[in-house]
Amino acid sequence: MITTQQELAALVARARAAEAVALDTEFVWERTYYPRLGVVQLALAEDDVHLLDAAALDLTPLGALLADAAVVKVLHDAGQDLTILRRATGASPKNVFDTQRAAGFVGLSATLSLQDLFVETLGVSLPKGATRSNWLKRPLSAEQTAYAEDDVRYMLPARRVLLERAEALGRRAWVEEEMRRYDAPARYEEAEPEDLADRVKGRGIGGFSPLQRAVLRELVVWREREARRRDLPRRRVLDDEVLVETARLLPERIEALSIRGTPEKVLRRHAEDLLGAVRRGRALPPEARPQRPERPEDEDRLLAVTALLQAALAGHCTREAVDPGLVATKADLRALAESGPDADPAAHEVLRGWRRTFAGDALLGLLRGTAAVTLDADGWPRFAG
Repeated sequence: MITTQQELAALVARARAAEAVALDTEFVWERTYYPRLGVVQLALAEDDVHLLDAAALDLTPLGALLADAAVVKVLHDAGQDLTILRRATGASPKNVFDTQRAAGFVGLSATLSLQDLFVETLGVSLPKGATRSNWLKRPLSAEQTAYAEDDVRYMLPARRVLLERAEALGRRAWVEEEMRRYDAPARYEEAEPEDLADRVKGRGIGGFSPLQRAVLRELVVWREREARRRDLPRRRVLDDEVLVETARLLPERIEALSIRGTPEKVLRRHAEDLLGAVRRGRALPPEARPQRPERPEDEDRLLAVTALLQAALAGHCTREAVDPGLVATKADLRALAESGPDADPAAHEVLRGWRRTFAGDALLGLLRGTAAVTLDADGWPRFAG
């Protein structure tokens, strides 16, 4: 276990001289807004594996490795780990290889677990072990140590296998293009509180008026800022149900707000914040309030076209052994259906880069009526025309 700044500096220096390193994190995230980082795993080879005591170290020096474009950082399902490391080190990642995402290019699932990845690429089977243990407690148990080390021990060999398979399929350039997405610093920035209103779930939101939607947005913004300030999970500040019910009732006095299952003392504790959000929402002019989404006049046609694009893409991806989720989501295909045959490539990811080569042009052909989906001699769906 690396526990001193001198040891960390020496390890980072060695790592920056390597062609690639494997990284992973272990954290606890039950009672805080931000994950509490306990351990960072770093491997330079199968027999050169290190655990960094994140609870005892200033991890800023690790940022030099994270931002070093000359060293490949290999992670599995990289997004969350990189966001945590970005916060811990202050450095934006460069030159990342996500083994989970790469798997989707070579006939495996792009949501493959790490354990299944090692089985599929190396024939190595690992126990699930200490996944949900307390990574802040010291000393780590032998089981925790073995689990944490094994998570990165085989990641570099797995990457080599994935690249070999991608090369054999003529897709290595696609994989490399996809990995460059991780170089964008914006991926690791916190969302603006104003952008989170749509994530709140509750009965009746679909029927809210613009005024109720404006109040709900103000409530979400307040709760998000409060959760970040106090480093508490959102639900520990207030449940979604309280926000939704407050927006529904639009109370002018806290006595007008009664929510089953929520103690009155909790409502009174946040009374001024809740009523303040109601006042701010009411103060917005009508044109600044979120409008209720309207059903397009051609909704039935759009649903049918989206279903056609989904089916065509799914068949093509299955035949070519590419995970459809890598190419486009249902929302992406719906947006393409709405844009139609003259869709602007700048507005649709599926019409850019490797995605356009693989499927985007064919999907446009379907929208233009110049392409079709047929079955080949083996019964596989394929684009034609």
